[in-house]
Amino acid sequence: QLAGKWFLVGVASRCSYLAEHSHQLEATTVMVTVLDGQSLAISTFRKLDGMCWEIRQRYLPAQAPGRFLLKGRGHGSKVDVVVGEVDPSSFAILYYQKGRSISVKLYGRTSQVSDTIMDKFEQHSRSVGLSEDVTYYFPTYGFCDSADEFHILDGEL
Repeated sequence: QLAGKWFLVGVASRCSYLAEHSHQLEATTVMVTVLDGQSLAISTFRKLDGMCWEIRQRYLPAQAPGRFLLKGRGHGSKVDVVVGEVDPSSFAILYYQKGRSISVKLYGRTSQVSDTIMDKFEQHSRSVGLSEDVTYYFPTYGFCDSADEFHILDGEL
């Protein structure tokens, strides 16, 4: 369901980094590949200081369908990923929980999604206590499709 190319449309999060750098958000795409029928290989393409980078992550299957585990480096850095709602042809809303903090991300098959999908995203965000003042939308232009071998990171974004 999640395989293929997605555009990061919006994020609702109390992350202080996002709040401080919201004016610097870069257009972001994600390629999802399903491995061994279960885990997901995620390649995130975005610019950092004008250069295209690829950040590679692996989402491991958790106990229930639609739930994944993202293991970070170091103790206590695991992230629980839960698929909130998905229409494989148009959008996916995912929850990311790390410790007590939770964020919601909206991905689209295109860089712009319909108002109906935006409303769904805002409803999901509000359901976990995240309001519009902590919701950020990403640029719809300036995407990277690839990165050279010197700009690949394995691990966390």
